[in-house]
Amino acid sequence: MTEDRTNLQWAALATAIRTAREARGLTQPKLAELAGVSEGSVQNLESGKPRSRMPQSLAKIEPHLGWAVGSGRAILDGGEPIPAPTSGGSAGRDSGQEADRLRKKLPLRIVDELESDDPLLDSTVIQLPGVDGARMTVVVHGRPDATPQQIQDALLAWRQAERKLRRLPDDDGGDEPQAANGS
Repeated sequence: MTEDRTNLQWAALATAIRTAREARGLTQPKLAELAGVSEGSVQNLESGKPRSRMPQSLAKIEPHLGWAVGSGRAILDGGEPIPAPTSGGSAGRDSGQEADRLRKKLPLRIVDELESDDPLLDSTVIQLPGVDGARMTVVVHGRPDATPQQIQDALLAWRQAERKLRRLPDDDGGDEPQAANGS
């Protein structure tokens, strides 16, 4: 049996999104750009109109509003947004300075992706052929709600893409991919 999503707190979600967006100094177009969704998607979320389906754009905007994954659903259920985890501890100040340095150095869409709470599947640095010293960094994230099979599929897709990036021959050898933190 499917859930009746029209009884959820869509107006409360709209107000919370608008309030968080404005508190961060973001316009609807800027939030849309950061989250990789259309401006219309942000407008629809802020309209408060009941929906029969859960909008995919909701999970994409959460981190840009300072919310943890699942905050939108919590609001829809009558709760409050969950603040996104922050780095703390004794190195918190130094890591904050490092993060500020990276924010100035990298495009915002890359910083947002690196700061994503999505599970890290793999990362690597690939030397660009024919260009001495030039390299690219690849960070592969999975979906936060992915099943083990979806993660396995994502790793297989990444393995194929990585082979092409490295210009290696295709390998249908049946090796099982394994997640790595910095191969």
